[in-house]
Amino acid sequence: MNFLNKILRCSLILILISVLSGSASALFLYTLDLVSNFRINHSYIIYFLPIVGLLVGLAYHYFGDRANHGNNLLLDEFHSPKDIIPFRMAPMIYLSTLISHLVGASVGREGTALQMGGAIADQFSKLFKLEDKDRKKIIIIGISAGFASVFGTPLAAAFFAIEVFHTRRIKLQYIFYSLISAYIAHYTCLAWGITHSSFVIQNIPSFSLINIFWTINAGIIFGLIAYLFTNFSHFFTDTSNRWIKFPPLRPFIAGLLILMLYVFFDFQKYMGLGIPTIQEAFVSPLATHDFLIKLLLTTFTIGFGFKGGEVTPLFFIGATLGNALIWFVPLPMGLLAGLGFVAVFAGATNTLLACILMGIELFGIQASPFIIIACAMAYLFSGHKSVYASQIS
Repeated sequence: MNFLNKILRCSLILILISVLSGSASALFLYTLDLVSNFRINHSYIIYFLPIVGLLVGLAYHYFGDRANHGNNLLLDEFHSPKDIIPFRMAPMIYLSTLISHLVGASVGREGTALQMGGAIADQFSKLFKLEDKDRKKIIIIGISAGFASVFGTPLAAAFFAIEVFHTRRIKLQYIFYSLISAYIAHYTCLAWGITHSSFVIQNIPSFSLINIFWTINAGIIFGLIAYLFTNFSHFFTDTSNRWIKFPPLRPFIAGLLILMLYVFFDFQKYMGLGIPTIQEAFVSPLATHDFLIKLLLTTFTIGFGFKGGEVTPLFFIGATLGNALIWFVPLPMGLLAGLGFVAVFAGATNTLLACILMGIELFGIQASPFIIIACAMAYLFSGHKSVYASQIS
């Protein structure tokens, strides 16, 4: 009877976390579309970028407490459990990400989903007085549910939630819980009427020795750019911490500098997520410098204290970099964009298997040999650092 009660309790917790996280992501994605469309139709709103940066900085400085550590808090609590992840993390990251996108900050959305999922999930640890070993399962469930529902790739999400911790011994029960929560959260989000962006590789060539050679070379380049992204992220974070002692001023100053770039240069395509540009990278030639501008803007914006995430900007960087490689690598444009999409992500987050699975979920099994090679090479050539400072390599 005790065993049955444990199974029922575990199932109830898993379902509740998954449904709540999926619903939270649905609300986030719906409101994110609203604020992004408002910015596009009311361009004057970008002039509030420094003010929003200051507001976000003040909110996290005076009310954030441990929530200010963002994704790294989730990693720290998994490896060295100390205290329940504060629930305030969920509404704070939700609101700060929304207003950052409203004014055009170059941030993503995965950080929001992971932190909402993790914060929601860990409240059940407190409610049911769970031990540390069970809290680890709870945190994995929350991250898996958040990632799956915000990106629409449940299989990749399930393995990302495990890989991101770099657990050396992956327990089968972790995979089971993570998979179930990912799919429940994913279908919960869809049930709310949310649709996810689609990306299509129209032309996949034969898997020949010459195409393998060019895929290896492209993968190396993707890995080096992931290395660049990671190091710039840490550089801007360290620089802002060293030179600007009052934390709320960091995103304020960043907002001023970024606003100047937006005003004096045609940088609208680099604002927010940049989904239209990512989709265009699969079918039309783009400026060869798009990936570099997005890389610098994103690492600077997040490094100086804006909230959101790095993953969708990494998709942008990878897809536009792949698009630029058509001048040097004789592979189809769509394939290069797709490979860059997942490979730069793999290199920057050290989540090889999750990114391979994401590529297969998004682009189909036919592209899998190229995806595996590109992600593996990017993973190998991106160094040991991760965009998540608390990740164990």
